[in-house]
Amino acid sequence: MFRCAVAGITLVAACLATPAHAASDPVIEALSRDLGLSVPAVVTRLANERHAAALEAELATSLGDSYGGSWLTEDSSALVVATTDPDRTAAISARGARPVVVRHSLSELDAVVRRLDQAARRIRTGPALWYADVRANRVVLQVPSPSGSSPSGSSASGSSPAGSSATAAPVAAALAAAARSAAVVVAPSAELPRTYADIIGGDPFYVGSMRCTIGFSVTKGSIPGFVTAGHCGHTGDLVKSPAGTFQGSSFPGNDYAWVATPGYTAQPYVRGPGGTLVTVRGSVQATVGASVCRGGPTTGWHCGTVQQHNATVTYAQGTVYGLTRTNVCAEPGDSGGPFISGGQAQGVTVGGSGNCSTGGTTYFQPVNEILSAYGLTLRTA
Repeated sequence: MFRCAVAGITLVAACLATPAHAASDPVIEALSRDLGLSVPAVVTRLANERHAAALEAELATSLGDSYGGSWLTEDSSALVVATTDPDRTAAISARGARPVVVRHSLSELDAVVRRLDQAARRIRTGPALWYADVRANRVVLQVPSPSGSSPSGSSASGSSPAGSSATAAPVAAALAAAARSAAVVVAPSAELPRTYADIIGGDPFYVGSMRCTIGFSVTKGSIPGFVTAGHCGHTGDLVKSPAGTFQGSSFPGNDYAWVATPGYTAQPYVRGPGGTLVTVRGSVQATVGASVCRGGPTTGWHCGTVQQHNATVTYAQGTVYGLTRTNVCAEPGDSGGPFISGGQAQGVTVGGSGNCSTGGTTYFQPVNEILSAYGLTLRTA
């Protein structure tokens, strides 16, 4: 147990005792590492933040429509509270916070953000982001700079009309105009938001209740996605985990497909032994007799050799041509997964016989044929 003091505008002047377990607390360890602070400084900061959260809620309620937001100083020693009413500064100081008078209330800034949200439903924005910056008392609308880097001093001033930056993309200007507020600043930026969801070969995906496997990450222009087996879905079918749509599918005759997954990141890897990542370097076809491995969520990572190229297989659903035959095992659910040889993508798992308990034969659809059929680019490193 420890006690901390609060004096004036300083939230916590000193921690009189540090918890004995603080040095071994994983959260405190991580904060110390990433913020570059000593363990006692982290403990002090956390106490400051707890007090600030309670004080912020109290002042936001008491200030009502004049509340302009609040934030901690860089060292977390003081809570700064903004208000549009100069007459409320004394009350803020009396509660131990640091007052600042601003032009726009937080409710005004939030209303501008909502108008941008609504406009974005009508306008295709591309990479962009917007947010209420309470420290600057404005709404920032960021768009990619033409050069791909953030130019120095390119932001419009806080009082400039929305969309006034000469480097803003037309779509950003349209968004800013829709916001109808001098609080908006258009800021060219190198920041391109993306999700942290990655497309990696060997991971599962679902079409309805059926599970298949991602083959290799690909792109078509700027659209990310992956290749897989054609019997996993039809053109237009929706995919979940990751979310996407079959853009093309061929089965029988061929057994390949590609799925577009906007918002995801196509990575040049497949899942290897124990979940490790194997880097995809290219797609040079392996020679008969060469080693080859495949991965999938049902059976994991298994290897063998290439037996024959240009094999034809007839299933109950029809005949598929131009497959490669291997002595690598696989089982249901592995369909669509990657075959790779020495870093070179070979193809996607499509079918076979046997299992991984007693051994078997598995066929793959060569990846270069899939890339050519749909005009795709294999993601490599």
